[in-house]
Amino acid sequence: MRKIRIFDTPQALGLTVAGDIAERIAAKNGQFLLGCPGGRSPKPVYAALALTARDRAMDLSRLVIVMMDDYVAETPAGFVHVDPEAHYSCRRFARREIQAVLNSGLPTGRQVADPNVWFPDPARPFEFDHRIATAGGIDFFLLASGASDGHVAFNPAGSPIDGLTRIVELSEATRRDNLRTFPDFAGIDAVPRFGVTVGIGTISQARETGMLVWGEDKRRAFRHLAAATGYDPAWPATVWAACRNATLYADRDAAEGTLT
Repeated sequence: MRKIRIFDTPQALGLTVAGDIAERIAAKNGQFLLGCPGGRSPKPVYAALALTARDRAMDLSRLVIVMMDDYVAETPAGFVHVDPEAHYSCRRFARREIQAVLNSGLPTGRQVADPNVWFPDPARPFEFDHRIATAGGIDFFLLASGASDGHVAFNPAGSPIDGLTRIVELSEATRRDNLRTFPDFAGIDAVPRFGVTVGIGTISQARETGMLVWGEDKRRAFRHLAAATGYDPAWPATVWAACRNATLYADRDAAEGTLT
């Protein structure tokens, strides 16, 4: 089932998505796996989910934050995560922009614990899909689309629909998009060239997905995503259209003023 929902503002979008996630968390016994991207697009959702959790006195101790990707560095011993304190580190983003935000209004016993923030290991990326499957699968996967090339997580154009977690070389378009995502980069040469990422197949196995697209710079992405009838490897974020129970959440600016 595919749906497209358009909102006046990113804040209104965030409140609705957060409400949807909160309902799913409350309805499930045991762990709830939330697939999470870093960057600008999901921030309104994380902020709204924090407010919702506080106002509803939610228990997020069962919430598992499953991060999509991270930059990695190549060493003689293999690939390793970049410095977790680097401004572009997705581990830093997860700790400061997701976990700390969600926990800010909750008592300790109801907070997301450190062991419940998951990342793929660049030394053994293939184990991440097994870990997810063993835990019962991702319940809700938040997604975001690259503005210029449609990458989702770090999956470049041409990624196979059944691909799983792996190391990828980042395309120049993805690296240039990331100059906007992480404005403290001095230039394109400072953006890492490799990342560890979940695959298109990892994403498509989620029980529910929500693609987040907002802002004028995402108009091209919105056109691709709204027109998609299935997965197009030329624009990997179209995976949303191949997922079960998928919703495209956009704001007026991204949808060029179209309201539904």
